[in-house]
Amino acid sequence: MTDARTATSAAAGPGSVRLSERTLERGSQQLVRPGYRRSRTRIGTVHFGPGAFHRAHQAFYFDRLLEKDAARAICAVSLRTASLRDALAPQDGLYTLVELDEAPTLRVIGSIRELLVAAESPAAVSRRLCDPEISVVTMTVTEKGYCLDGGGRLDLAHPDIVHDLSHPDAPNSLIGWLVRGLELRRERGLEPYLTVSCDNLSENGPTLRRAVLAFAARRDPGLAAWIEAAARFPRTMVDSITPATDPALRARVAQAAGLDDAWPVQRERFIQWVVEEVDFASQPDWASVGITVSRDVTAYERAKLRLLNGAHSTLAYLGLLAGLETVARAMAEPTLRAFVERLMIEDIEPTLTVPQPGALAAYRQSILRRFENPAMRHQLAQIAWDGSQKLPIRILGTIEDALRAGRPLTRLAVPIAAWMHFVRLRARQDVAIVDPLGAPLGALGRELTGDAGRDLSRFFDLPGVFPSALTQEPRFTHALREAYDNIAARGVLAALTAAGCAAGAQRR
Repeated sequence: MTDARTATSAAAGPGSVRLSERTLERGSQQLVRPGYRRSRTRIGTVHFGPGAFHRAHQAFYFDRLLEKDAARAICAVSLRTASLRDALAPQDGLYTLVELDEAPTLRVIGSIRELLVAAESPAAVSRRLCDPEISVVTMTVTEKGYCLDGGGRLDLAHPDIVHDLSHPDAPNSLIGWLVRGLELRRERGLEPYLTVSCDNLSENGPTLRRAVLAFAARRDPGLAAWIEAAARFPRTMVDSITPATDPALRARVAQAAGLDDAWPVQRERFIQWVVEEVDFASQPDWASVGITVSRDVTAYERAKLRLLNGAHSTLAYLGLLAGLETVARAMAEPTLRAFVERLMIEDIEPTLTVPQPGALAAYRQSILRRFENPAMRHQLAQIAWDGSQKLPIRILGTIEDALRAGRPLTRLAVPIAAWMHFVRLRARQDVAIVDPLGAPLGALGRELTGDAGRDLSRFFDLPGVFPSALTQEPRFTHALREAYDNIAARGVLAALTAAGCAAGAQRR
């Protein structure tokens, strides 16, 4: 992961010209520049968690909104780390977005007008949240940033939540900050902001609302009642594959743009954002910039979480076990591609319903094309991060639905078994596991034998990963045991072929 020192040094070569408002016009003609005057824009949005995905996705849409509405600029808030602030502050918040395709596009994004670090400047964050100009608060903090327990409710024993209930003026958590901002607005007689989760959580809006209300109720029942009556937490679905920034991207941007950028971002050209239609007067004109507004986001969300994210995680763990590095390279391996396609057709799609006939098949085909995009170097290791948080949402729910419908679990058990072997392999190689449960997973991995009879129960004991109803279900444990032992005995590709999981994939 890049820190501020690396990013800054990468953009400060001898004689180099650094991207900024002052130097922007010195860039090459390849650069697509903001279509508005930044000096005339006003901050109307606070975003928590301004990582690569936010800057490639929501900030891109808000960049387009600023061409129509000058009050939609962003204050980007990092909860703890100063890396992004330190990298982009010398650039006046500007950065380059590379849209990856056969003919890539380089676009300078100007929607981020302010960068704050909550741990360093809690008073500044509080002032911004209760600014009357702020009408929208968005977030991309990943699943772990919501401090939820295994049942999807606020974990009141989480250290950050315990801290925030005792120190409401300087929270550590997203939930603490959202409640702090709403509390200040209520005190000042302001309307609440529209709170928009952009994370891959099932029912992300209602889930966030429950967590905020649970926290607020502990602080002040009157505040909780006001939030319940007046605040809105729409469901959303976001989609665009965003590989991590690396030195190759920085070099590519510097050469093509003629300006050095400490922290450019990249994504595929495909992009989608679906926002639930809610009654909120001050929300942006979402549809004017291509954002879908729908009364039924759940169907979009479920299809994306299971078809795209579920297939992504499957490719990540299987591909890494096969010694591969990128999504495109994994898709070029016939056994892996055939397995993933068959998993999508025969195991995931039967758990989904969408209003339009043929929509699932078209969506699946588009996903496979996106995975195969030769311009993308999406690292499997990046997708493999936070497996203990992602797999319950991306795959275990599909398994539970398959169990209820009496469908086989042979293929669905494979990505779970592959994740377990990934943990075992990383521990054996003494490589840190990027996961909220990284330390216990590392300790567990060092004790694994490769024998399902001994190893599975250790994973089942992990907090908040496997529902007890699954671990006590013989059809699931039998399928998982077979998948785990087959991978251990044969290797991942041979195990898929021997089990017949990859043979005869249907091309529809």
